[in-house]
Amino acid sequence: MRVVVSLEHHFDRTPDGVVWTQTQFPYRFWQRYLEVFDQVRVVARVRDAQRAAPDWQRADGRRVSFAAIPEYLGPQQYLLRLPQIRAAARRAIGNEDAVILRVSSQIAGLLHPSLRREGRPYGVEVVSDPYDVFAPGAVRHPLRPFFRWLFPYRLRQQCANATAACYVTEQALQRRYPCPSFAVAASDVELPEEAIVPAPRPLHAPGAPCRLIFVGTLGQLYKAPDAVIDAVAACARAGVDLSLTLVGDGKHRSEMEERVRALGIADRVTFRGQVTTGAAVRAELDAADLFVLPSRQEGMPRAMIEAMARALPCIGSTVGGIPELLPPEDLVPPGDALALAQVIREMVASPERMARASARNLERARSFAESRLREQRLAFFQRVREQTEAWLADRHAATVWTAGRRTLP
Repeated sequence: MRVVVSLEHHFDRTPDGVVWTQTQFPYRFWQRYLEVFDQVRVVARVRDAQRAAPDWQRADGRRVSFAAIPEYLGPQQYLLRLPQIRAAARRAIGNEDAVILRVSSQIAGLLHPSLRREGRPYGVEVVSDPYDVFAPGAVRHPLRPFFRWLFPYRLRQQCANATAACYVTEQALQRRYPCPSFAVAASDVELPEEAIVPAPRPLHAPGAPCRLIFVGTLGQLYKAPDAVIDAVAACARAGVDLSLTLVGDGKHRSEMEERVRALGIADRVTFRGQVTTGAAVRAELDAADLFVLPSRQEGMPRAMIEAMARALPCIGSTVGGIPELLPPEDLVPPGDALALAQVIREMVASPERMARASARNLERARSFAESRLREQRLAFFQRVREQTEAWLADRHAATVWTAGRRTLP
């Protein structure tokens, strides 16, 4: 059986037909589905590229293919291309396919009504919370308040009607978007054994410079890079010796660079740009002393779990699954630069606290090792397959019965 998986991500396709990713979801990600399904078809935005950059990773491969959705950026392009997007999404699903929607997602929103009309079972992988995505400060759009009502409403419906759900959080997303049929919790972080260091970090030298790191998109302000920059500026004014590396790229990068210059901290901040997942990101994490992510929205942040696996002390916000990872003293309100600056100062002033956080975070990260998550994912995939097979059998039986009725004298 083939499974069709829809998601919100940008892929690139070179003239030879090969599909590439610049960040997440390389071919090895899709292999987890192949433990239960025979083939995977990925439904996502695909744009044409003349050539692949050296650090891109191949996304398609043996038994993994792509159904390309026309590229769009933002609500305006989405609405302008909606007929083509809708048609491409619906063509991607065959009569015998199982379906998994990674939500929340615009593409999933297009597919869900037709799945419900058919009575076709489907699974959902709940990876983000649209209520937080459209929180004040996270998105600049005049319809933000309306979107903050609409998209959570849609996600609740998608989860309520799903035959199975896999949540990246242990409790947070489940509370807002319950699936009464069947549910498991399994982060989709990729954490092989080599990603987990063997021991906590040594005691940070008192008074030594502290190197902060932020890993997240600059395409939107969900991850609050603006708050991180403002917090660093506040710490610098207070005499704290620190620097910041931002890993990630996007349309807000130039705005963030101007913010750094305006605050007079250009000598303390490095914009690393997009870095390939895996060893390259781990190298950046290993060079840092403290990971900061005051997100305005999250599911279960992969970047933070990867930082914890490198035994980094972390500061995060109170949204999504972050409180499931960190204790209250390492949390700040989402996007709150002043609160973040205060906790940074407290951390830097206490090498013992950083050492405790290092040990605690490393132990927590070990619970996300691939061997521990695999069982939950397989249970979810198996449920989707079994329910789809039962639906197909019922549909076939109904067709045979109807055909038999027609042949009666």
